[in-house]
Order: sequence, then C-alpha cells, then structure tokens
Amino acid sequence: MPGDGSSLTRLRIALTVFFALDGFVFAGWVVRIPAIKEQTNASASALGLALLGVSAGAVITMTLTGRLCRRYGNHQVTVVCAVLLSFSVALPPLTHSVLALGLVLLFFGAAYGGINVAFNSAAVELVAALRRPIMPSFHAAFSLGGMIGAGLGGLLAGVLSPTRHLLLLTVVGLLVTALAGPTLLRHEPPTPPERERPAKDAPRRLDGRTRGLVIVFGVIAGCTAYGEGALADWGALHLEQDLDASPGAAAVGYSCFALAMTVGRLTGTTLLERLGRTRTVVAGGTTAAAGMLLGSLAPSLWAALLGYAVTGLGLANLFPVAVERAGALAGPSGVATASTLGYGGMLLGPPAIGFMADWFTLPTALTSVALLAAMAAAVGALVGATTRRAAGG
Repeated sequence: MPGDGSSLTRLRIALTVFFALDGFVFAGWVVRIPAIKEQTNASASALGLALLGVSAGAVITMTLTGRLCRRYGNHQVTVVCAVLLSFSVALPPLTHSVLALGLVLLFFGAAYGGINVAFNSAAVELVAALRRPIMPSFHAAFSLGGMIGAGLGGLLAGVLSPTRHLLLLTVVGLLVTALAGPTLLRHEPPTPPERERPAKDAPRRLDGRTRGLVIVFGVIAGCTAYGEGALADWGALHLEQDLDASPGAAAVGYSCFALAMTVGRLTGTTLLERLGRTRTVVAGGTTAAAGMLLGSLAPSLWAALLGYAVTGLGLANLFPVAVERAGALAGPSGVATASTLGYGGMLLGPPAIGFMADWFTLPTALTSVALLAAMAAAVGALVGATTRRAAGG
C-alpha cells in the first residue's frame, strides 16, 4: 500500500472506530451482568465461575491470534473478530443455566481476546509507518467507548430487557463493522521504515534477549491492568465501607479513575513526543503509585477521589506503550504475549485484593496497586538504561 498521508489517515480512523466499538460492546455486556445473574438463578460463586469463561476464552485466543495475524493479516482478523464479538454479545441473555452461560461467555471471551490482539497489532504497524507515538489515542478510544457503553447501558437497563439491549449491541456492532471494515480490507498494512521492518517480519523463533524484553513489557502491562481490575471491582467498596460514602458517591470513584485515564490517553501522544517512552513509563508508574497511596490510605472521601484520579492519569499510558514496544520487537506474537500477560494482571487483581483484604484490611490490600505501579516504573527505568547502554556499546 502506498504510504501516502490520506491512506494512513483513513486507516487510523478505521482502527480508532474498532477500538471504540470493542470498549462499547464490552461495557454494554458488563452493565447487564446483574440481570443475567438473576435470569440464570446463579449464586455469586457460580456466576464467578461462569465469568471465568470470558477470561479463559480471551487468554486462549490471545495466544493463537498472533499466528492467525501472521497468516491472514491483522486487518482481516480484526474484521472477522469484530463480527464474532457482535454476534456473541447477544448470546448470554438466551441462556438459562450457569453451564450454558459459561459456554457462551467462552465464545464471547475468544472474540474479545482475538480482536484485542489483532487491532493492537495493526496499530503497532501504523505507529511505525507514521513515526509518531499515537498508540495512546487508540486506547483512549477504547476507554471512551467503554464510558459511553456503560452510560447508555445504565439508561437502557430500566427500559429494555437484557435480550433486547444486547441484541441492539449486535446490530450496532455489525453496522459499525460494515462501515469501517472495508477500509481495513481494502488496504494492505502500511510499510514501516527500513529500521522497523525486521520487527514486522520477525522470525518465528526470537532470540533470547528479544523474547525477554517482550516478557518484560508484558509484565509492565500486567502491573497496569492489575490496578484497573482492582479499582473496578474494589474501589467503590473501599469508599463506601471505609470512608462512609453513600452508594452514589462511591460509584463516582471509579468514574473519576476512568475519566482521568481517558484524559491521560488523549494527551498521551504529546506526552510521549516530549518525554519519550522510558520517561513516560517511569513518570506514569511513579504518579500512579503516589495516587493510589493517597486513594487507599486517605482519611477523607475527597482526598481518596483525588487519589483515584491521579492513579488513572498515571496508569493511562503504561499499557499502550508496553503493547506497542512488544509489537515493535516481535510483531503480532509480541502483542499477543504482552496482551496475555496484561489481561492476566487484570484477572489477578480483584481476587488478590479480596484475599489480602481478608488477611489484612481493604485499604492495605489496595496499596498493592501502588506497589505494582512503582514496580512498573522501576522495570521501565531498567529497560531504558539497558537499551541506552546497548546502543552506546
């Protein structure tokens, strides 16, 4: 494909739309989980097991999608997974047992994991072609789509049944895919600069150093996603249980975090251009650690809300940078590895916080988010120093 600006701009818009669609569909499903629980007569523990279907499907597919992208192309796999995601989101309301729910969520999770690897891989190629660090803008679209999906889902929950609501998501997903998909299918992936090309055409067997760096970037992604999962599941409870906030005020906590993360990602390209990747990771991890210490240990509601917002700003660009670096090093397989480790961190966060809250207290447990954010900053600084030494040597 010619590397002209108009073609690259069209590709960027199309990919941005798919990132937003992914967040929109996933958030629409999440807000209907309580209704699905009631419909299937599932206990809390049984529902938890069924929800593992999403995680299992995503993790299994993420490890395979890198190979599919190499064989068929990132653009083609993105479009196919968007279609599968759109159809699969309509299936949970059709189930009436926990087993059936778990099986359809396995399918939903597979589509979700597949599209995440595919469009992140496509975005990595576009970043290389444009020679600009625009990866955070795609993840900002995902965050915005999620906020819109959750807000609209909350409004529709009182009007539409889960079956009609999620079927509406299917229609929206298929329409968006029909509009944005042809742009991806018509254009070959952009050709990266010569110095970036080996990453795209990386051999199946990577050398030990490259494989190690990909895993390191996956660890940074996991540390970030751990915080996202922990705050999503436990942030509101901490405000309500430990700071005597009303349910409405407690719900504002995650909104502050999510909004700050979205703002951070919208400004991420400018930040990366000014600071570079290493300093952005170090500054982001340090900021998130300070914010979460305030959010978990502050004695007042307003200070805790401020801490949540600062945490969101700090974590905002760590995951996009980690995935982009892994993809630049090892192509779609690098994206798959980093995404799998990142998703693993999101899965580990909520149960780990729960166990630590039982052993200690919930505020103490939430400080683990600060610890892992600081760890991400330290690892980022170490990788940056090692890379500089290697370049100098």
